[in-house]
Amino acid sequence: MSALADEPCEACTSDDEPLTDEEYAEYLADLRGDVWEVVDDHHLLARYEFEDFRDALEFTYEIGELAEEEWHHPDIALAWGEVEVEMWTHKIDGLHKTDFVMAARMDRIYEGYEPTE
Repeated sequence: MSALADEPCEACTSDDEPLTDEEYAEYLADLRGDVWEVVDDHHLLARYEFEDFRDALEFTYEIGELAEEEWHHPDIALAWGEVEVEMWTHKIDGLHKTDFVMAARMDRIYEGYEPTE
């Protein structure tokens, strides 16, 4: 389990710069490589797979609750057996450490839903 999930979700300021690829590389390494990718050095994109619609729906609800708690809201797309998450820090129009902390927390939640093969 990633210790990144236990880090605080600290809001950035308008003075902060988005993370560079060298800066976010270590955070990305702490996320599930089969789920997350960085797109255009700008945002995180995840695709979580589920055994059915119910699990995907419940997972969506749980990450929605997390987003409300932390006041950091991703874009979420729900489909049968799949949830796609897109996330970045709008204030700086790019990636911040908090995006990776939230992603690690989503990975932790997913452990309870991961399909058995």
